[in-house]
Amino acid sequence: MLSSPRTSDTGVAAAAALGAAAAGTTIGTTVGSGLGGGLGSRRRVPVAVQAPDPISREGAVSQLRGRPEVEVREEVSAAAGTVALLIEDTLDEAALARLRRIVRSEGARAVLVVGTIRETELLDVIECGVGAIVWRREATAHRLVQAVLAAHRGDGDLPADLLGRLISQVGTLHRGAAGRPGAPSLGLAPREVDVLRLVAEGLDTGEIASKLSYSERTVKNVMHGLTTRLHLRNRAHAVAYALREGYI
Repeated sequence: MLSSPRTSDTGVAAAAALGAAAAGTTIGTTVGSGLGGGLGSRRRVPVAVQAPDPISREGAVSQLRGRPEVEVREEVSAAAGTVALLIEDTLDEAALARLRRIVRSEGARAVLVVGTIRETELLDVIECGVGAIVWRREATAHRLVQAVLAAHRGDGDLPADLLGRLISQVGTLHRGAAGRPGAPSLGLAPREVDVLRLVAEGLDTGEIASKLSYSERTVKNVMHGLTTRLHLRNRAHAVAYALREGYI
C-alpha cells in the first residue's frame, strides 16, 4: 500500500487536479466541481456496480441503494449517463482491460474501488479515463456517493495518499520525455494553459472566469475544446497531459 507523502501546497493542488480536492471539501478529495456543473435539478445519478464476486457487489449496492443522490442500475448505459463503479482487490491486466472497455467502448464514466494499487498503475488508470479512486477500506456509503457524483460531473477524486505519488510520477515521465530527441510538440494554446493551471490550483468555473475575466461559458468551452481536440477522457486526464508535457 502506498504511504502518505509529504507534499507542498502547490504539489497537492496540482495533483488534486488529476483526481482530488474541491470547493466545499478538504484538500485531496475533489477538484473542479464547478467545471461542467453539478446535478442542477437534483436528478439522481444512475450507477452500475461491477465486482469480481457477488458479496462485494451486494455490499456496494446495499450502501448505495438508500441514497437519494444515486439510482442503482443493473447495466452500464452511456446514453443514460450511468457511472460505472468497479470493485477490485488489486489491478492486473484483466482489470485494466475492463476499465478500458467500460470507459472507451461503452462511453461510461468510472469509479474504481480498489484494495491496493501500485505506483506504476496510477497513470494507466487515469489514462483509461478513470478520475475517481476509492480505497476499499474507506468505501463508506458517503465516500462512494461522493466519488460517483465527482465522476458524473467529470471531476477527479483521489485518496490524499495517492496525490504526491501521482504528481511525482508525472514529473518523472515529463523529464524523461523532454530529454528524448524528437519529443512530440506541445499542443495547448496559451488560454488553455491559463485555464488548466487554475484548475490545478483547485479553482471552480466561476473563480477561473473571474480571475481571467472570461465568462463561465468561455471557461467551459475552453475545457471542452482541448479535451476533444487532444482526445483526453476528462479534466483529470487533461491536467495529467499538461503536467506531463511541461505546461504546468
